[in-house]
Amino acid sequence: MIKLRKPWIIRPVGTIGANLIRALMGTVRKRITVAGTAIIPPPLGVEPHLFVFWHEYSLLFTPFRTRVHVLTSLHADGELMTRVCKHLNLGVIRGSTTRGGSKALLGLIRRAGGSHVVLTPDGPVGPRRRLKAGAVALAGMTGMPIVPVGAACSAGWRVGSWDRMMIPRPWATAYYVGGPTIRVPAGLDRAGTNRYCREVEATLETVTAAAERWAAGGPRPIPAVPLAACA
Repeated sequence: MIKLRKPWIIRPVGTIGANLIRALMGTVRKRITVAGTAIIPPPLGVEPHLFVFWHEYSLLFTPFRTRVHVLTSLHADGELMTRVCKHLNLGVIRGSTTRGGSKALLGLIRRAGGSHVVLTPDGPVGPRRRLKAGAVALAGMTGMPIVPVGAACSAGWRVGSWDRMMIPRPWATAYYVGGPTIRVPAGLDRAGTNRYCREVEATLETVTAAAERWAAGGPRPIPAVPLAACA
């Protein structure tokens, strides 16, 4: 079996994958609500934000056309994801928020021209819906506020991957719930980092659950999503 680590197979697969995603997501309707002040999709000319959502709902965020850079890993699947994102006209920053990589990423993000950054904090290999400390560390170093975004779909398939990736059915409806911004102070010690990790993870779980209830036929979560889980 040919592995997708070889450049000569990654290039055409990335092109085909991007075209399939574009065609599929072009049929998916979108409904959006926010519990905080950050707009989804984020407009130009505002303070850069770090948008985070669970890896399993990555496809639902590909149709948004705004100035963002997607953080892709140096893991084996990172090159394929990079190819797909570029074909979808999304900016890409390749690097790791773990193992000392955050400082290198800081320079890359600054060179990205002050755009928003998108990150899946449980990727690239899981565990599923468990936030890694790199997202909080990156927010502390860049000063960008974190915006947790929950997503769900009215109909779709689940892939047998570590994250149970959601693939929406054609003409389904995608639901998005933006949470409140979370500002992370610079220079946190381990205890402080862990506390913010728990806060961001709890908020992300809350807005994701709200989006999933909405997609299942529940009420639209307005004016705000209950955020008791963050207390």
